[in-house]
Amino acid sequence: MVCERLERRGCSAVSARSLACAMAFLLAGASPGLAQNPSTIERIKPSILAVGTFERLRNPQFSFAGTGFAVGDGSLVATNEHVLARMLDIERSETIAIAVRAQDDTVQVRTARKVASDPSADLALLRIDGPRLPPLQLGDSDGVREGESYLFTGFPIGAVLGLFPVTHRTMIAAVTPIVIPAARADQLDARSLRRLKAGAFRVFQLDGTAYPGNSGSPVYHPDSGEVIGILNSVFVKGTKESALTQPSGISYAIPAQKLKELLERTR
Repeated sequence: MVCERLERRGCSAVSARSLACAMAFLLAGASPGLAQNPSTIERIKPSILAVGTFERLRNPQFSFAGTGFAVGDGSLVATNEHVLARMLDIERSETIAIAVRAQDDTVQVRTARKVASDPSADLALLRIDGPRLPPLQLGDSDGVREGESYLFTGFPIGAVLGLFPVTHRTMIAAVTPIVIPAARADQLDARSLRRLKAGAFRVFQLDGTAYPGNSGSPVYHPDSGEVIGILNSVFVKGTKESALTQPSGISYAIPAQKLKELLERTR
């Protein structure tokens, strides 16, 4: 899919025209109706960070991969597991890293390490060095209902548009199983079989459009700021929509309850 190709290539092939179109879409999705929630968004943004890798002799030193957000005591970062590099170049001292925008508008890069993961839900927890960040509170994802409106904040096309948190509105279009039941056993692919063996659970189908770099963004209540889900398209789509030859434009989020369970196991 286009989004997946852009993530793999670091968006280096995005043309000026594509960038202009992307910015137009982002602004169209981010601006309407958010004036009523500015305090919540400003409260959330200091907790949003970029996830990638750091290599001192590389240019650029920080390679962006996706979004994360501070949880727990502020030294932990939640993100999607697929955002993390599968292999690090140990010989070149490549490390997992996060980048966060400071109050003086500079970007600080910190090393991080993975301390826990849940492959069945595509979630991972990182522990970061340095001062703790303001953690986001996890809400009751079991109480989420179709038709409710939420916000999500992250770094869409972050390698091109820069590490400036962008907020979009979204609605819960459906609460649906992560695996669509197949009519015949031979229609199940390897990924679907792994999901079934790990235990199927429900995910949030959103009417908001996610872009490359949005993976790992928190989906939160516009008033309280409580996180009810973690944006995820690549992993869930690969399970639910593997039969599709073209991307559907539908986005998904993993319920925050899965992240709560991972945090409990980490303590």
